[in-house]
Amino acid sequence: MMEKADELIEALRSKSDDKQRRILARFFKTGKGEYGEGDKFFGVRVPQVRSIVAEYKEIGLDEIAGLLQSEWHEVRLCGLLMLVSRFGKLCTKRFIDDEEAIKERDKIAEFYIDNAERINNWDLVDLSAPKILGYWLMTPSRYSEKEKIMALDRLANSGNLWKERISMICTWGALQKGNPAFTLRYAERHLRHSHDLMHKAVGWMLREMGKRVSIELLRSFLSEHAAEMPRTALRYAIEKMSEEERKHWLSVKNKQ
Repeated sequence: MMEKADELIEALRSKSDDKQRRILARFFKTGKGEYGEGDKFFGVRVPQVRSIVAEYKEIGLDEIAGLLQSEWHEVRLCGLLMLVSRFGKLCTKRFIDDEEAIKERDKIAEFYIDNAERINNWDLVDLSAPKILGYWLMTPSRYSEKEKIMALDRLANSGNLWKERISMICTWGALQKGNPAFTLRYAERHLRHSHDLMHKAVGWMLREMGKRVSIELLRSFLSEHAAEMPRTALRYAIEKMSEEERKHWLSVKNKQ
């Protein structure tokens, strides 16, 4: 009998689409020298991936580890969406303070960090990091907040683009709970990053901070850092402001 993970892969393969595969390969920059170099796609759309995940939600961590090692993008996405679903159920009111649930949340967070190198494109990061590590930051745990920060710092200082993006994007989960501290910490940490994908990540999270927590906090950050921010990061951060205010912050950048 086939393992459930093998069945899942065949289910994805059965929905493969050559035209969509070519589109995804271009969109996720899989060419030589590009950030997604060598990534392979079946050509399955995200809603289809989610429907398959729903059918195989009982797959264990060992098999999910195997999925994350796959050369196929959609297979890795399936593994991550399973983790998101599993973690989310452990964050409900019924389980939030349950000792076994706390242990299981920590186990999933540890697993996620240990496998971070396989979360190797921006969509894989963005669809998983906030709802796993971001929520982990804000829920009861056997780890102290200092220990959690140390774990994120290791990702942020890794020199690996995807681990660095995880450390930034995961802070969205904390923002949804009203906590901007992690966003501020990693926005400053990555402010001078060389890659455009990190510029977008920093600006996006700052914009969300202004939207969900405090526009004044965003303005305070910009007052200190706008002149040195990469233009892409700044444009993302100020996107929801009035035209007049956007011009103000861009003029600060132009005077650099």
